Amino acid sequence: MPVPETTSAEGFERYVGGKCLQVGRGKAWREIKVWINVLPRVMDVLSLPSVSEPLLVWTISGEVEFQEREGNQPWVTHRVGKGSFFLTCGGAPYDCRWNALSSDPFETMAVFIELPLLERAFDEVFGSDAVHARLRDVSAFTDVALNSLMERLHEELMRRKASALFVQGIAQAIAIYLVRNYGQMDHEPHSGSSSLPGYKVRQITEWMARHLAEDFTLDQLAAQAGLSKFHFHRLFTSATAMSPSHYHVNLRMDEAKRLLRETKRSIVDVALDVGYANPSHFAQLFRRETGLSPSDYRRQR
Repeated sequence: MPVPETTSAEGFERYVGGKCLQVGRGKAWREIKVWINVLPRVMDVLSLPSVSEPLLVWTISGEVEFQEREGNQPWVTHRVGKGSFFLTCGGAPYDCRWNALSSDPFETMAVFIELPLLERAFDEVFGSDAVHARLRDVSAFTDVALNSLMERLHEELMRRKASALFVQGIAQAIAIYLVRNYGQMDHEPHSGSSSLPGYKVRQITEWMARHLAEDFTLDQLAAQAGLSKFHFHRLFTSATAMSPSHYHVNLRMDEAKRLLRETKRSIVDVALDVGYANPSHFAQLFRRETGLSPSDYRRQR
């Protein structure tokens, strides 16, 4: 399978390989994405795309010699065993490879914390400086307290029906713990403002309007703003009161409404014009945003 430079937290698992044993689904898992994989005993090279959310990987069983690198950098070697963690927040694609050192299965649990929850944790821990703070990358480390939180999360994941309240509490605890213990002030230049300046917002939103039919890419928007993906997401949300992805959907829906009002193009063509190859998905989003189906909306004009 071709590996893109970036993907969503929902799409990341398909590039990891191995056998997925369990995945968190349903309303209990809205703020945290979790799955358990049994990985091959030997991996020559596994290329993984970047994601916006920090990735926390916990080794449940097995012992491996693990190597990782970003781009063309030299390989870095770690000995990884039960209870080892990787916290990856770099926002860039990377490669890894490993060889098993024991007969136990190499089983891991991967966790993505949704950005809104992580942002609340940064706000609580760093206050007015939160916009300039970030998590740091840490490889092959152990942490007794974090291990305990992951054990509770693992237990809930394996239940027949997870408690939404309990999972939410664990997710919040993990977010706060990571920010307290692995957060740091960022050294990248900034204006001192907690949101994007007005001219920068106009520059970004006008570009989004011109390219609304293209796939949404946080990397490209952040690069235009000269910020990391995490900081751009926070600053854009602060400036516009909505996430970049939600703003992008709103632009598409506004254009769809205009086309439905002003033209006789079919609903399928309207969906394609605003970037949706799947008309059913377009209709679902349109109803969510407007309360009406595209055909009902057109009849009202």
